[in-house]
Amino acid sequence: MTYLRRSLFASFATLAAVMLLSACGSDSGSGVQKNVDPNEDVPTVNYTGPAPQTDDVQQFKLAVWDPLATENRCGSCHGTGGQEPTFVRADDINLAYSQANTVVDLASPASSRMVTKVAEGHNCWQASADACADIIAGYIESWASASGAVVNRVVFEAPNDQDVGSSKIMPSEPGEFSSTVYPFLRDYCSECHTRSAPTAQQPYLGSPSLDIAYEAARTRMRLDAPAESRLVQRLASEGHNCWSDDCQADADAMAQAIADFADSIPVTEIDPDLVVSRALGLGDGIVASNGGRVDSHIIAKYEFKTGKDSIAYDTSGVEPAANLNLSGDVEWMSSWGIRLNSSGADGKAQAATNGSRKLHELLTATGEYSIEAWVIPDNVTQGDGGADTARIVSYSGSNDVRNFTLGQTLYNYDFLNRSSETDVNGLPALSTNDADERLQATLQHVVVTFDPVDGRQIFVNGEFTGDADPLAGAAMEEWSETFALVLGNEVSGSEYAWSGSIRFLAIHNRALSAEAISANFDVGVGARYFLLFNISHLIDVEGAYISFEVQQFDDYGYLFAEPFFLTLDGEASVPPTPVEGIRIGVNGRESPTGQVFAALDTELSTEAMVDGRQTLSGQGAVIELQQGPASDQFFLTFDRLGEHEFVRVEAEPPTPAEPATIEDQPTMGLRSFAAINATLSAATTVPKTHAAVAETYQKVRQQMPIEPQVSGFVAAHQMGVTQLAVAYCSALVSDTSRRSEYFAGFNFNVDVAAAFDSDGRSAVIEPLLRHLLAAEIDGQPLDSQADPDALRTELNGLIDTMAGGGGDVQRANRIVTATCAATLGSVLTLLQ
Repeated sequence: MTYLRRSLFASFATLAAVMLLSACGSDSGSGVQKNVDPNEDVPTVNYTGPAPQTDDVQQFKLAVWDPLATENRCGSCHGTGGQEPTFVRADDINLAYSQANTVVDLASPASSRMVTKVAEGHNCWQASADACADIIAGYIESWASASGAVVNRVVFEAPNDQDVGSSKIMPSEPGEFSSTVYPFLRDYCSECHTRSAPTAQQPYLGSPSLDIAYEAARTRMRLDAPAESRLVQRLASEGHNCWSDDCQADADAMAQAIADFADSIPVTEIDPDLVVSRALGLGDGIVASNGGRVDSHIIAKYEFKTGKDSIAYDTSGVEPAANLNLSGDVEWMSSWGIRLNSSGADGKAQAATNGSRKLHELLTATGEYSIEAWVIPDNVTQGDGGADTARIVSYSGSNDVRNFTLGQTLYNYDFLNRSSETDVNGLPALSTNDADERLQATLQHVVVTFDPVDGRQIFVNGEFTGDADPLAGAAMEEWSETFALVLGNEVSGSEYAWSGSIRFLAIHNRALSAEAISANFDVGVGARYFLLFNISHLIDVEGAYISFEVQQFDDYGYLFAEPFFLTLDGEASVPPTPVEGIRIGVNGRESPTGQVFAALDTELSTEAMVDGRQTLSGQGAVIELQQGPASDQFFLTFDRLGEHEFVRVEAEPPTPAEPATIEDQPTMGLRSFAAINATLSAATTVPKTHAAVAETYQKVRQQMPIEPQVSGFVAAHQMGVTQLAVAYCSALVSDTSRRSEYFAGFNFNVDVAAAFDSDGRSAVIEPLLRHLLAAEIDGQPLDSQADPDALRTELNGLIDTMAGGGGDVQRANRIVTATCAATLGSVLTLLQ
């Protein structure tokens, strides 16, 4: 099978090379022309012409000419004597530089004709035109940065806005979805897209639960244009899981089902009394600058822009490309990213060995590196620490051998690095401090760095965690070039799978400085846009706009941040104009949540503007995503703007519920982690500062209760109590003086048979019950505690089981420890 696959791939590469030569003269924007295997070794071109005349020409050569001049990039067409522009000609770098400047915009690399041409499908060497365009944009950005050009300078232009129109809003309940779209999803998608499927794949469109299926499908349906829905395009354009021999017919049937569902939804009319701006879609925005990142030493970069198929492209431009193949339960995020799920078919994204080899070559060459990622862990209960950390990013060969790993253990990030002071598994790991709880189930920027002087360091959200590497001074040693880069799992799949989302990943072959890491955190992640909402018709000022910086925060919401006022007419004068109560509207109505700018009360004026803009707020708000970034229409409303005013009638607050009576309150609750620790210390007389006890407590405190509500109980709570009880009881029994006083009358120096006679049993059981239970009142136990006689019976039965086979003195002591742990680690300690 491997030989057949290689033979087919070689034939495909040969055919692609022929296509390259025949396509160079074409100016069409037709489909992507895949030319060569991106993981093939890329030849270099030795330049022997005149020397660069200026430093800028030299920077152009290093950043753009060198990677693009080869025959399997642009050299076959735009080289010496080739078609214009000859920006990779090999006879004179200065003439190539002149030609390149006709198709390059250093102020906005992504807008360069060299980039947009490739984005249209011209001569791309990857299977994705967007990936090729991103790579070339990166080359131009490197040139611009080295030359001191202002990269990605934002130029504000009037958008193609429109009046706020009536629209249909996706209902919160399934409604007619159950009889229109759902039958197709249930009948034809349930083999994969359900939690219970043998190879479970998100989204769970085919779930037997109508509510789960609807939640998964709602952002994949377009009510305004059913044929453009993702559910339809997957069938029509990608041939994904067609249920007949005619994918187009299946796509038409799905489109009609979505149209029938849309017909059942009433049109939402905009309130005519509202004071509203003009409307915009996300695509009408101006791309915000991504400048300011420190990317000088990136050797692998993943922005996850593709959004479809099974490859996440390495757009670093450093060859060979270490593209990631997605397998198992992996889902693309519309906000740029991938979501990996460790339930069902464990998801992972893995590069081939030959693509991963550049990590070995380029990282060992410098002896230092950084792993930079934007991640969203699904929860804070993953991983068991050390070698059992849940794998987020790993460069490894198996469960037990690796070059490096960034992982998760509960609230901690773990960093394993193979060096002269660790074993082949990169242990011991460097982890963030338990008490700091650095890792949270939210979007976080995490960077781990290694260099031979400072060793390993961890940065979260732009800040050094302060966790010092005890192995500082170690050097990278015996790294293997046969390992592979993998996200979300081990290369072979294992019990160490990680659940969460990765929205960006970069590997640098230098240890980033704290300042560089902070700068990259400040830049953020994902596509960001300036939406300019036209208010000229409301204040009679030509070219007047209120702008928000907007990005798709995740699959469920948009982030609107830092609004400011500006005018595009440089001659316009703005008289003092009151503005109060800005709210964000989506699809014909104000968003029901996230209206943090409703309290804004200020005045617009020319005098208040600095550098052409007037800042209105430094806050941000998350607004619900409804139909998706391709369909949602946004607008602003105002309680007051100039002479226009909307009198807002606030809804009457709901009638407060009747106060609960004392009879309605629970009589029992859970002890918190600190109370449990204090209880076990008091019950055993072992101080909380005892070394073994304190170490165990720090390990298990995160899996103990933090709230008293019994409804919040989970199995991990009881397991944490049990582990801590074992630590306390072991400390008690190993302390000869303390145990003699605690278990007075028990002989710790005889074997099991002699130790556990009736007197010996009482000497063990009674002090445990006396320390654990409340004192009896008038000879009777309290109603709210366990029956002491029942506990004695249970404990005697436990001792019978453990002592039945006899044993020596050591076994007798272990039975005392086990009896103690079973008593103190029970629900009696957990409940209060």
